[in-house]
Amino acid sequence: MKNSILIIGAGAAGSMAAYLLSKAGKNVTLLEARNRAGGRIYTLNDISFFNHTELGAEFIHGDLPVTINLLKEAGISYRSANAEMWQFRNNCFEANSMVINDWDKLLEKLNELKQDTNIYDFLLKEFPGIKYEELRDSVWKYVSGYDTADPRQASAFALRKEWQNEEPDTQHRVNGGYGAVITFLLNQCKANGGEVFFNTVAKEIKWQDGKVSVFTTDGKAYEAEILIIAIPLGVLQAKHSHTATVTFNPPVPEHLFALKQIGFGSVIKVLFEFKRSFWLDTKIQETTNHNINAMGYLFSDQEIPTWWTQVPDNSNVLTGWIGGPAAHSKLNLTDSDIALQGLQSLSVIFKCTVQELKGELIASRIMNWTADPFTLGSYAYDMINSADARKVLNTPVSHTLYFTGEYLYEGAAMGTVEAALSSATYVANKILGNK
Repeated sequence: MKNSILIIGAGAAGSMAAYLLSKAGKNVTLLEARNRAGGRIYTLNDISFFNHTELGAEFIHGDLPVTINLLKEAGISYRSANAEMWQFRNNCFEANSMVINDWDKLLEKLNELKQDTNIYDFLLKEFPGIKYEELRDSVWKYVSGYDTADPRQASAFALRKEWQNEEPDTQHRVNGGYGAVITFLLNQCKANGGEVFFNTVAKEIKWQDGKVSVFTTDGKAYEAEILIIAIPLGVLQAKHSHTATVTFNPPVPEHLFALKQIGFGSVIKVLFEFKRSFWLDTKIQETTNHNINAMGYLFSDQEIPTWWTQVPDNSNVLTGWIGGPAAHSKLNLTDSDIALQGLQSLSVIFKCTVQELKGELIASRIMNWTADPFTLGSYAYDMINSADARKVLNTPVSHTLYFTGEYLYEGAAMGTVEAALSSATYVANKILGNK
């Protein structure tokens, strides 16, 4: 058991930690509840449909150093995902019209804010009445759509920090999909002597200083000197009766309380592959009165409000996205129900019938991440006490239990693969410094 490390969760954070620690000569064992690695990275590689299309994480939101450096190390290339952002509102298309009225006033008031509050209450107080109804509605859509957060819980301070550090013109996609990154990390881990076990659901963690045992649902026990918990925040927050919930023996009350102080969003992702890019038809172009060849991202008021193409790539795939409270309200809908809502949304936007769309549709995939038992949500967002909670969670328990994940990242790229990789790097360095 010398220099042995157990990791629960083979998502981006767990895989990165396994790679770094095995590379440093540690004896690493990685336990994954699913039958695949990657967690919220889920690249489809069916050569018939959705080849290299993402059901989970899809974009590199900016020139993010940890992600870019890892891609270079792995010899994985990436390409631009920059494209025009459009809106469909009042039954019309508006090209490159993403300006939110009174946004400068909003930032000005946020900069004056001395005590944190949730963004919903902040807006009601500072921008009340009919005059600012559009601003409040736009911010609600932005926070729930982009951050997948509940605006009634999301920290105004954290959103201020995010909005001051946005890089809207630098979006990338990974060639071959993010799954190629996970494959690289785990292959390197195995090459360094590490072990990876799938379909292995951890249920109980028994620990004492310098020794830990993880008991799984199949009755097995795994032992090590150190345990890294790379489980999604949604699962760590879940009730004890849930499929993937782990218990700690003895309990770690301070850390468990801190886990509840960080928000975890909701999201549903919809993939439609059509026979052809029907939205580029002359008929559609005439109906919309726009040349939409370069349209990448489309925002609407429909049931599934956000859509994007694969521009600048040529593709017949449309991706739908709904986040925040609206996504959570669909927790118990079937995939068929959600797919129908997606088609109904597109029928309104592109002024065609659902039957016409069904005639063009050749494949669909729905990923309701909030209903997924090993995720239970999308990604983290800050609530009022999240910064203090992260300080607790980034402190190991007796140099034996370590938490890692995108929710523990301190920078501006919260909720991203970059956040997960950065957190794992931090934990690996901390462990390697504890020789």
